[in-house]
Amino acid sequence: MEKDTALAAFAALGQETRLDVFRLLVKAGQEGMAAGAISDALDVRANTLSTHLSVLSRSGLVHARRDGRSIVYHADMAAIQSLVTYLLNDCCGGKPELCAPLFSMLQGGSGSSCCD
Repeated sequence: MEKDTALAAFAALGQETRLDVFRLLVKAGQEGMAAGAISDALDVRANTLSTHLSVLSRSGLVHARRDGRSIVYHADMAAIQSLVTYLLNDCCGGKPELCAPLFSMLQGGSGSSCCD
């Protein structure tokens, strides 16, 4: 991940409503959520939510697909993994064994997961 991409992602997440939307979409998984359901869940007006979803989409953290008359949004798990990997790339003061369990979890290795 390039620095500019990471900065765009952090800028997108640096606003309370967008962070709430993003966390809700992560929880929803690949099934995602329709814009109306997101609006209802977070009690955010549709036009305001549209702006926030646009920012998240431009950052690459969220993608949309049309499902009939609805637009369904989902978090891009690969982008999340890339962002966390970018943050941890030079971690642990030159002692990679300190970060190994986290990297293993992020890369789908065995061991506990974030949701255990």
